[in-house]
Amino acid sequence: MGLQNICQSYNKFKARKAYKMFSSKSVAVIFTVVAICFAVIEVSQAMPSIGHYGKRFDSMGGIDYIQICLNNCAQCKKMFGDYFQGQTCAESCLKFKGKAIPDCEDFPSIAPFLNALE
Repeated sequence: MGLQNICQSYNKFKARKAYKMFSSKSVAVIFTVVAICFAVIEVSQAMPSIGHYGKRFDSMGGIDYIQICLNNCAQCKKMFGDYFQGQTCAESCLKFKGKAIPDCEDFPSIAPFLNALE
């Protein structure tokens, strides 16, 4: 009988210790850490869209942003002809190191290089 009482007491003690192991304070801390981790993941996923600024060449992907910018200037010049200032576009690619890549179908990106012929 003494051994059975000891086992029951030990089981009750173990159950109380397991209950106390996850207090409301520790649960709040764990929740906060998990929430911060999710926030960091969300922010890091948004960064690649602006991550190439300041780079001339992406060594991992083999992308040369200046070359892409110059190619887009040439394409826009072919599309718009005399309405597009290709030389000015190419000079801005070199000046800004490919940070602002013109897109021929996106008016705001090519607006500085358009001129009206009279």
